Amino acid sequence: MLNFAAIDFETANGERSSVCSVGVVVVRDGEVADTFYSLIQPEPNYYSYWCRCVHGLGHSDTDDAPLFPDVWKQVEPIIKGLPLVAHNSAFDEGCLRAVFRTYGMDYPDYEFHDTLRAARRALPHLRNHQLHTVSAALGYDLQRHHHALADAEAAAWIARKLL
Repeated sequence: MLNFAAIDFETANGERSSVCSVGVVVVRDGEVADTFYSLIQPEPNYYSYWCRCVHGLGHSDTDDAPLFPDVWKQVEPIIKGLPLVAHNSAFDEGCLRAVFRTYGMDYPDYEFHDTLRAARRALPHLRNHQLHTVSAALGYDLQRHHHALADAEAAAWIARKLL
């Protein structure tokens, strides 16, 4: 796959609609062509202890952030016509569908590809197939794990190697 957009969401709580940040990496002809990152005011707007521990975001980061529809107006043109890639795509696609539903937006049935499934097939010997483990096995140094853009960059790297 030479042309795609890797995407990653972080959530504020256990609700898939509570996206609080998004990272996007656009790959064209096998090379990174564009990146995008934004904080998002989550809906519902509360942070669980667990999610805060995972990504470190909280109200002080997102209270003045734009709502999802405003962020998506920026994302949509850069991913137009591209398949989406995510590590554990069921989570990220679930978030996208949930937040579209929350804001009454028409979901355009994006085509998703999953680097987690690809890694399980291609690298069965790994102790686990978490993003940081697969990244390291493929020679990518994932720093700032659970930062949406850093995770999207890692997913793009994996996709370029395995898809």
